[in-house]
Amino acid sequence: MRIGEVAKTVGMTPKTLRFYEEQGLLPPAPRGTNGYRHYDADSLDRLDFIVRGRAAGLSVNQIRSILAVREPGSAPCAHVRDILAGQLAELDSRIAELTALRAGVAASYQVVAAGDPAACDQSRICSYL
Repeated sequence: MRIGEVAKTVGMTPKTLRFYEEQGLLPPAPRGTNGYRHYDADSLDRLDFIVRGRAAGLSVNQIRSILAVREPGSAPCAHVRDILAGQLAELDSRIAELTALRAGVAASYQVVAAGDPAACDQSRICSYL
């Protein structure tokens, strides 16, 4: 399959596919005499894994590390578990930060919504912030 066909099959653009190839996530595809890249079923499987990894929030580096464990034939399950545990911890931390931020914004909104613009301190840019 050529690059456009493969990209469409896995749901990405040819530019993204070339990026993954440049990043070493996908081995360089052999080229025909016309210079076009030709991808095989193994490339499709690898790209499907990359798409699923990205959908799970994994970075290019994390995906690269999983592929590096898999290349010599080792199962990357423990490595993936560790990566996902780190992802969960980061997400929990970000959710806590966003929850606290939302509470602060909601409190500020309630004050400003109940306020009287005529009572604003003219010496300040905004009395509510």
